[in-house]
Amino acid sequence: MRTSEKGLALIRQFEGLRLRAYKCPAGIPTIGYGHTAGVKMGQEITRERAEELLLAEVDRFAGYVERLVTVPLTQGQFDALVAWTYNLGPGALEKSTMLRRLNAGDYASAAAELERWNRAGGQVLAGLVRRRAAERAMFEGVE
Repeated sequence: MRTSEKGLALIRQFEGLRLRAYKCPAGIPTIGYGHTAGVKMGQEITRERAEELLLAEVDRFAGYVERLVTVPLTQGQFDALVAWTYNLGPGALEKSTMLRRLNAGDYASAAAELERWNRAGGQVLAGLVRRRAAERAMFEGVE
């Protein structure tokens, strides 16, 4: 399964585009659409490079979702999980109660678990609250 344009749009919306490196709320150097690997403060990239990084990372995170989720998914569920994993990383997915509940076939409980991941640096962030609500709505097909 591939991430749809709706899934990509959700990631773009919540990550935002920054062409110059900055520190995210967790203090990690970040650039483009939330790219963190190898980023150095002061680094700059083009819009085209940001898009390349986004698409490569989305494919990578989609692979984790495909490998770790053992139950059938709708496109919206897949997109929401890729967006969530893009933001939190595959380790969070692999160890999450959400994944355990999802793989047990409890889709409703898994959807509710999405919203629990709304903190960065120990603080609840309004942007993460909005993002998790949007991911849940996509997962539940209510976007």
